[in-house]
Amino acid sequence: MMASVAVFSGILLTIWLIQWAYRWRNPRCSGRLPPGSMGLPLIGETLQFFTPNTTSDVPPFVKERMKKYGTIFKTSLVGRPLVVSTDPELNHFVFQQEGKLFQSWYPDTFTEIFGRDNVGSLHGFMYKYLKSLVLRLFGPENLKENLLHDVEKSVLNSLSSWSGQPSVELKEATSKMIFDLTAKKLISYDPSSSSDNLRKNFVAFIRGLISFPLNIPGTAYHQCMQGRKNAMKLLKTMLKERQNSPRRQCMDFFDSVIEELKKERPVITETIALDLMFVLLFASFETTSLALTVAMKLLTDNPRVLEELKEEHEAILKHRENPDSGITWNEYKSMSFTFQVINETVRLANIVPGIFRKAVEDIKIKGFTIPAGWGVMVCPPAVHLNPEIYKDPLAFNPWRWKDKLELSGGSKHFMALGGGLRFCVGADFTKLQMAIFLHCLVTKYKWRAIRGGNIVRTPGLGFPDGYHIQFFPKTCC
Repeated sequence: MMASVAVFSGILLTIWLIQWAYRWRNPRCSGRLPPGSMGLPLIGETLQFFTPNTTSDVPPFVKERMKKYGTIFKTSLVGRPLVVSTDPELNHFVFQQEGKLFQSWYPDTFTEIFGRDNVGSLHGFMYKYLKSLVLRLFGPENLKENLLHDVEKSVLNSLSSWSGQPSVELKEATSKMIFDLTAKKLISYDPSSSSDNLRKNFVAFIRGLISFPLNIPGTAYHQCMQGRKNAMKLLKTMLKERQNSPRRQCMDFFDSVIEELKKERPVITETIALDLMFVLLFASFETTSLALTVAMKLLTDNPRVLEELKEEHEAILKHRENPDSGITWNEYKSMSFTFQVINETVRLANIVPGIFRKAVEDIKIKGFTIPAGWGVMVCPPAVHLNPEIYKDPLAFNPWRWKDKLELSGGSKHFMALGGGLRFCVGADFTKLQMAIFLHCLVTKYKWRAIRGGNIVRTPGLGFPDGYHIQFFPKTCC
């Protein structure tokens, strides 16, 4: 009798598992889903997505599926069903329908990493309110009046210190340069007088940011979560100290945020404030340092581009009454070829492999249906490296941007800094840092590559063996 029950139970379990696997591979939909594979139950195609690659082209995960299924396909990553779009028209539609048919969304693992109340997870009024707060620091007025000169001073000091060393690992060095400046502006952080190295926690955080979400000791994801935990602990301590100092003057951006918390009816909570500071500290330096490292590699490998860049900046010096005076705002805005170099760098770098949104209702488009609740991953590399949009797309050709309008937001064919309502609020700050760095570099220094510079994507961009550079003052032989 017991044996019969066991056999019957086993049959029922097998039938249930088969049905469950079938439902996983064939999700319900009121219309026609895009073609594609949902992969293994629960895991989906996550392992393939995170497989390292060294190509400069469209990531193999995406390219292989584009060949098989077309520009729009379905998949499943970290347990969530997704539609992946490499179609410029659909991408543009997704960004334009923010807050209507789509809303900002990231997989659950990203939410755990950045905090459940991070700015990317907030919508409507709350998002616009936080954006207005951030623009106090990164908006055009503060860039012109304060950050332009602060960035130049930081870059000159850094280049001077690097030129006395036999070799500098560029990604690490530029990360430190940018983090120290932005952390000072955000939280008055002084690494030389602090017992806690905040940047080390962010380095640990970054290493596992785009990794397989296995939270056990020894994995990159676990290190990422520990880095977040330690950084948040420091920020919470700082918040309490400032709240217990009622007579403290407003000195930095964190003080401005705390002033918002002190209002009779504050719009934000302490959790939102802390998650905001965490995201800003991360976003303010990681992507910019990667872009600068890629720019240096591309300039080193393309002397013709470097020569024209030098000519533009040497012309700026020639027109100054005092060659040693600081950069003016008008000089910065005149750096047309420099902005072409920056655009081309971020187009090729594709630092952000995917931008996520979620359908808030069933959406019929391009002959397919995106079910309510499904994620949509817009894939910038597939657009930026499309030969029908960019001739010879893998070539570093800044001249392709000549006479193009200045990019003040994302477009159908360029979304390196996002698009729609959520176009990167720090985009102008990023461009300013890169332009000032390149100006100081080519007018005052020479350099040579020592070793490294190999890129690996997992799928985020990284330099596993670094990029080691030796700097020389131009007055040196």
